[in-house]
Amino acid sequence: MADSAFSGRIVQNLLDTDFYKLTMMQAVLHNYPNAEVEWEFRCRNNEDLTPYLAEIRYQIEQLADISITSDQLNFLERIPFIKPDFTRFLSLFRFNLRYLQVGIEDGQLCVRLRGPWLHVILFEIPLLAIISEVRNRYRYRDVQLVQAREQLYRKLDWLRANASDEELAGFQLADFGTRRRFSYRVQEDVVHILKRDFPGRFVGTSNVQLAREYDLKPIGTMAHEWLMAHQQLGPRLIDSQIAALDCWVREYRGLLGIALTDCINMQAFLSDFDLYFAKLFDGLRHDSGDPLQWAEKAIRHYEKLGIDPLTKTLVFSDGLDLPRALALYRALHGRIHVSFGIGTNLTCDIPGVEPMNIVIKMTACNGQPVAKISDEQGKTQCRDENFVAYLKHVFRVSDPQ
Repeated sequence: MADSAFSGRIVQNLLDTDFYKLTMMQAVLHNYPNAEVEWEFRCRNNEDLTPYLAEIRYQIEQLADISITSDQLNFLERIPFIKPDFTRFLSLFRFNLRYLQVGIEDGQLCVRLRGPWLHVILFEIPLLAIISEVRNRYRYRDVQLVQAREQLYRKLDWLRANASDEELAGFQLADFGTRRRFSYRVQEDVVHILKRDFPGRFVGTSNVQLAREYDLKPIGTMAHEWLMAHQQLGPRLIDSQIAALDCWVREYRGLLGIALTDCINMQAFLSDFDLYFAKLFDGLRHDSGDPLQWAEKAIRHYEKLGIDPLTKTLVFSDGLDLPRALALYRALHGRIHVSFGIGTNLTCDIPGVEPMNIVIKMTACNGQPVAKISDEQGKTQCRDENFVAYLKHVFRVSDPQ
């Protein structure tokens, strides 16, 4: 059907991924080419995905045929901080399915990755996009592209009706919706419409393929895995965040300067985010916990260090929609720069469709456990309860209220 929300292929090519996977992959190539990692899939709302196992496996097998083209490499080569040795490596890269295990365990879909970090890092986003779209093809096979389009127009109309021209002039929005998108076609349509109908305020997309296709800025720096891996790669556990930030600074020399704060929690992060890092990084990204409380802590921290908060940017990316983003913009405008990365609410918000809540998180590095605690109950992920307890002890973390 011409207006179907689905196309033949789920993952379009090697660039149909989030930009921070490539930025981290380059840093892994240069700093930890021999690190071994393990990852696990988790469906946070315990939806039964076992009926889709055969189709998920089939779509995953298609990944093995993907290789990067010269046009795609040319796009990456134009990005100043992407190095020639990394693009050469990408030209040889293939998804190696022997690092992947897909099946059913305890009545639930089970997906595990185990292998060299450098070779499994790119699996996460395509796997999530595949699981999400396969499930949607079965559950919502009659959804048309026009339904997603009309929903997006309703949101933009709401924003224009509720925000003043002055507010809209400073409002910055990016698409962060690859991993849990309804489908590739829906994400592509969303990006196309936002570029055309929200110019100046739509600042880019995390999806590298769509950034290339629509001449947009690919957006992304680091994810939780970067900080988590350093719990076993750094010199001491207490220094793991410092080691992760320091390695990032050495790799990118002041570029890609948005740091993620909630691998442990905000308080533990700020204890390590001293004047050196606060000056070198352009800002911080919020991904769990109360966003306003988090922002207030960030502003106070910058002020305590003698840094004008208006020289820094806070990026919000946790379960956002436009009303929440506008409320945050109003609360923080004139105090610190803000930007908003909206994911599921852009690319999987269709009337009658229930979006997925799925993640794939690193569970081990070099054979030892790693954990993400975050600023929010329910987002902690680790196979080893003893390691979580030790991590909390070392960083003096009490459970979030």
